[in-house]
Amino acid sequence: MAEADTATPRERYRAQVREEVKRYAREQIATAGASALSLNAIAKQMGLSGPALYRYFAGRDELITELVRDAYRSLADTLRVGAEGGADLRALAHALRLWALADPQRYFLVYGTPVPGYHAPEDTTAISAEIMTVLLDACAATPVPADRVTAPAALAAHLADHRDWTLGHPAPPEVLHRFLSLWTRLHGVLSLELAGHFAGMGFDPALLYAAELDDLLAAPRA
Repeated sequence: MAEADTATPRERYRAQVREEVKRYAREQIATAGASALSLNAIAKQMGLSGPALYRYFAGRDELITELVRDAYRSLADTLRVGAEGGADLRALAHALRLWALADPQRYFLVYGTPVPGYHAPEDTTAISAEIMTVLLDACAATPVPADRVTAPAALAAHLADHRDWTLGHPAPPEVLHRFLSLWTRLHGVLSLELAGHFAGMGFDPALLYAAELDDLLAAPRA
C-alpha cells in the first residue's frame, strides 16, 4: 500500500513550481548550453518576477545542482536496475549509450565541459560513485582473456597506491585499468557523437561504439 502524501498544499505547490522551473531550465540548456542558464529568463517565461523565482531557487548554482543531481540519479538508477536484472558489462555499456542519446544535454551537463564558476556539492559526487560502483562490479565479474589480464606495470603500481576514487572497491589494479579504459574510450565516442562531430562522415556511430566495446572486452567481431 502506497504511503499517504503528507505534504501540505503549499508544499505541493512549491514542488510543482520547482519542477516547472527545472523544465524551463532544461529547455534553455538544450538551446544555449548550461553556461547561459538564466533564472531571470526563466522567470519571464513563467510570468514571474526575478525575485519571486528566487524564492524557489536561491541562485543559478542551486538550480544547476538540482539538474545535475537529477541526471546522475537517472543514470545511476538505469544502471542499477540493469545490473539487478542480470545485465552484464556489455549490456550496461549499451544502456549508458541509450541513456545519453535520450537526452544529450542531460549527458553533457554531467560529462561535458564544466560550467564556469560552478562546483558540484558532495551529494552529487556520492550519486556518481553509485554509477562507478555498478560498472566496477561488472568489470570485476567479466572474464578477461589471458593476454589482457595484466595492466601495464607502471599504471598497475600507480593504481595500487591511488585508488581513493574507487571508494573502497576491492577491485585489483587490472580491473581498475579495464574500467578506466572502458570509461574513457566509450565516453570519447559518445561525446563526439552527441556533439555532432561524426555528422557528415558517412558511418554509423553505433557500430563504432560496439567495435570499441568489442575491443575492450576482447570479443570476436562478426
